[in-house]
Amino acid sequence: MRNLGKILFFILFIPSVMLAEIVATLDYPKITVGEMVTLSLKVSGKDIQRPIIRNICNTNVISSASQTNIEMINGNYTRSKVFSFTFMPQKSCHIDPISLTIDGKQESSNALDLEVGEASQDMNADFVLELDVDKKEVFVGEPFHLQLTFKQKSGAEVVDSKFIAPDLKGFWIKSESKPKQSRDGSYIVTEIDYVLAPQRAGTLEIKPAQMAIASRSHKKDMWGSFIPQIRWRSYFSNGVKVEAKPLPNNAKLVGEFTISSSVDKREVNANEAVNLTIQVEGLGNLEDIESFKPYIDGVSVFDEKAVVKGNTLTQKIALVADHDFVIPPFSIAFYNLQTKRVEKISTEEIAIKVHNANPTQALKIQRETPSQEIQEKKALNTQESFLSLQGSIFTFIAGVFVGVLLMLIKPRVAKKKEKKFHYKDEKQLLIRLLPYKDDPEVQEVIDTIESNLYSQTKKALEKKKIKELVERYNIS
Repeated sequence: MRNLGKILFFILFIPSVMLAEIVATLDYPKITVGEMVTLSLKVSGKDIQRPIIRNICNTNVISSASQTNIEMINGNYTRSKVFSFTFMPQKSCHIDPISLTIDGKQESSNALDLEVGEASQDMNADFVLELDVDKKEVFVGEPFHLQLTFKQKSGAEVVDSKFIAPDLKGFWIKSESKPKQSRDGSYIVTEIDYVLAPQRAGTLEIKPAQMAIASRSHKKDMWGSFIPQIRWRSYFSNGVKVEAKPLPNNAKLVGEFTISSSVDKREVNANEAVNLTIQVEGLGNLEDIESFKPYIDGVSVFDEKAVVKGNTLTQKIALVADHDFVIPPFSIAFYNLQTKRVEKISTEEIAIKVHNANPTQALKIQRETPSQEIQEKKALNTQESFLSLQGSIFTFIAGVFVGVLLMLIKPRVAKKKEKKFHYKDEKQLLIRLLPYKDDPEVQEVIDTIESNLYSQTKKALEKKKIKELVERYNIS
């Protein structure tokens, strides 16, 4: 007991002989892709600079740790520190010496070589990952199934796991199923089904999926004892290549679809919005369908971005006009995989009746009356011109009187209308300003309102300008 006390005394209180040195080691100098490696730096000395290492073998350091050791070498007690850095290299590399400042001097470690072998599938391993497709040759946009299968042997120990999905660059992901589990002999099987569609022609590669598994292992410490630790290892699937062919006859869509259009009402008042909904359903590359926004003379059209959910594309469009109009048919052409030919489908046109048409529109129609009717009106006007001349003097006097009266009344009426009109209701303001969109100032306000209502961009309206326009056109 006395000897033990002396030993502890020497360890804790007697200065030890410090030999400045750095020794670098790897826990596994030979691994396969997907496995983690720990680089350890054993540093001896009194004043030790803590190393800062963020990258090893062109790979980011995943975690780091440190510990203090006390050893007796040739009868001398030395204190050292061990700094550990864990990383996952992708290829073989040479680790250059690492320099640190110890007791005011620059010291360097030894160099190391790390060998990283290519990943390979062991179909009898505790963990197996596979990829399989139902078609290896498809048209651009043609859907196909990709099945991912993960097998785990019953009794295989798993402390933790991380799944890295396959790289699906170049494909539309149409859907992804929920994991389904079953049992196959000594394996527990988990399956995930993807529905994909190629975005472009050519040979497209689906990179291997990866499953990182953490399991328990043991490692000898400096005293020869086994220390339990967590060791990560990655298991890779096979890769898959798919040949995507261009669509025949310059078609842009492939599959089989139906199309429909509907409106919320077929009769509206002037400048009241008609809400149109277009739907395309079917299994195919719906993402390649362009906007259905139509051009209709004299009609303001506001379209929302088409939304694809599952096997349905939906686009909503609002139309505003001050006269009757017709919504034209909408159509799509696609290559039908069943009939092996390009087919075209369309909706029906929809007629919209607009009540209380704008007076300017009525004036336009009146000006387009047949010439014979115009001549008759001119003759009638000639006969009545004399009577009009006699009444002009009376009209002038009455006009002066009415004008003076209006000058006294108009400010009160305008003020009253201004109070009744709430320009904060942007939809109502838009509808009331549309008949005057030829005015550049009105068009500027309309553009701002449309942006606020139908896009992500929001901009405050100028109250002063709106009041001026309301008064200018006597909007109520």
